[in-house]
Amino acid sequence: MPIIVPPTREEIEKKKQVLAQAEEERKTTKNIAATEKEYREGLTKLKDILAPAALSFGNANFELNGKFGRSFFVLAYPRYLSSDWLSQIINLDTPMDMSMFIYPVDSADIMKKLKAKVGQIGSQMDIQAEKGNVRDPLLETAYKDVEFLRDELQQGTEKFFRFALYFTIYAENLEELDQYSSIFESTLAAKLVITKRAILQTSQGLNSTLPVYADELDVATNMNTSPLATTFPFVSADLSSNEGILYGINRHNNSLIIFDRFNMENANSVVFAKSGAGKSYAVKLEVLRSMMVGVDVIIIDPENEYKHLSDAVGGTYINISLNSDSRINPFDLPMPLEGEDNADILRSAIINLIGLLSLMIGKMTPEEESIMDKALWQTYAKKDISETSDFRNISAPTMSDLVEILSGMVGGEGLAQRLTKYTEGTFAGVFNQPTNIVLNNQLVVFSIRDLEDELRPIAMYVILGHIWNVVRSQLKKRILVLDEAWIMMQFEDSARFVFGIAKRARKYYLGLTTITQDVADFMASSYGKPIVTNSSIQLLLKQSPAAIDVLAKTFFLTEGERYLLLESEVGEGIFFAGLKHAAIKIYASYVEDQIITTDPRQLLEIQQAKDEIDGKG
Repeated sequence: MPIIVPPTREEIEKKKQVLAQAEEERKTTKNIAATEKEYREGLTKLKDILAPAALSFGNANFELNGKFGRSFFVLAYPRYLSSDWLSQIINLDTPMDMSMFIYPVDSADIMKKLKAKVGQIGSQMDIQAEKGNVRDPLLETAYKDVEFLRDELQQGTEKFFRFALYFTIYAENLEELDQYSSIFESTLAAKLVITKRAILQTSQGLNSTLPVYADELDVATNMNTSPLATTFPFVSADLSSNEGILYGINRHNNSLIIFDRFNMENANSVVFAKSGAGKSYAVKLEVLRSMMVGVDVIIIDPENEYKHLSDAVGGTYINISLNSDSRINPFDLPMPLEGEDNADILRSAIINLIGLLSLMIGKMTPEEESIMDKALWQTYAKKDISETSDFRNISAPTMSDLVEILSGMVGGEGLAQRLTKYTEGTFAGVFNQPTNIVLNNQLVVFSIRDLEDELRPIAMYVILGHIWNVVRSQLKKRILVLDEAWIMMQFEDSARFVFGIAKRARKYYLGLTTITQDVADFMASSYGKPIVTNSSIQLLLKQSPAAIDVLAKTFFLTEGERYLLLESEVGEGIFFAGLKHAAIKIYASYVEDQIITTDPRQLLEIQQAKDEIDGKG
């Protein structure tokens, strides 16, 4: 028999202390937990921020933060639907949420059910035939559809699903909600799509269209892959309008992209594409169609790409080179419009000249800029041109006059020496004679192909300055095309000048089109992105992998849009007009194509045909 030894007093006291300590810790832990709970309840959670201030459910609609909403579910579909049947709903000018629930179904189970269905329909057809009744087209069509579906499922080209489609529309008041509901229901009813309102299920309808993956309505329809694909909701916005010219075909829904750039907040556009992607083709097509509606067009052409177009439409083609007789004086002043101050015009001209001279002689120090500024004022004063002069009766100075003034100024001798090559040296005569050209044609093209590379940015600056003077002197709807704009973006002064034109063009009814294939060089300039953001229309055609990252960052392209630009064919891309954009395909008629083509092989064939006709003549 075991002997039980009672605990000593010390052991009992020690045990009591341990129990008391454990109880104290338990109470402390409980207090901490209670305090932490109170603290957390006092914190504002994300769901508190997202939750509406008020939500009330009725029998047929709900009220959310003072707005009213109503939910719908699709009950049945017709036998045939086009691929873009949801586009009319998506493009409705109605606030709307839409949700889709797609539940895959095991093909083996469906095959068993379809086999039973085939037997059922076949039996009905046999009974009808035995009774001598006239054939039933509905039964025959159903039989063919089921058999076709069985074949597709067996071959693995189709899958089977249960598909639920729900909508919730919103309005400011009940009257507006009823109006939106009628438009919504009639639009789908016209396509034989049967919808029902979620009456007595308003909370379930709202929850089913929230992005929380909750199918509380649970109204699904059996559907295989092909018809399910027609419900793809990401159709393009409509870019057709009643005015403007045809830019191309919307690749998403085959609608026409008709747009008037002068109806936007500004008429500027930019065109980015790799070499051979069709950017010049697209711009020449826009030029040709714009001329048909009375728009004047001026083009700066670095590579003689627009000569064939100019010859075809009777345009003026001006060649600027060392051996050319065409001359532009950079010191010309524009005629003031009504309300313009001569002092502002003269001051603006001197600022632009300082930018041009920086290109010609290199970057100037602040001291040299100050001397040059003073010399320019004195150069105009030498010809009696001041803020009070009548600019219609003046003789503008030339570069030689500036060199003469600089030579007599303290600190100006070095500047005069650096300018000598443009007055007496290799490049003498190009920018040192009075202007002898007149822009009096609907299409005027300036060619700088025959200029040395060193002179190209300078020539483009001078030509742009002359064009800007003409634009400022006479208000008229015009488009100015600056091809290979990256040439101007290489230098800060010329890039600033282009940006200045882009920013002020709207005031003078001018639309500036900048075209470039060197996206990285263009966007590397501090004025590259501002020019893009000051252009209401952007056309992106096929891109190289090296440039796509820059474009994606600038235009906030999705992965799908990046892939589209990389995989596009010639003449395909994305057309942006304000906040809308769509995938575009450039199309031209046969006659237009013969005029605007840039394909050397095609141009050679056209020239050979022309020579044969001239020879026969």
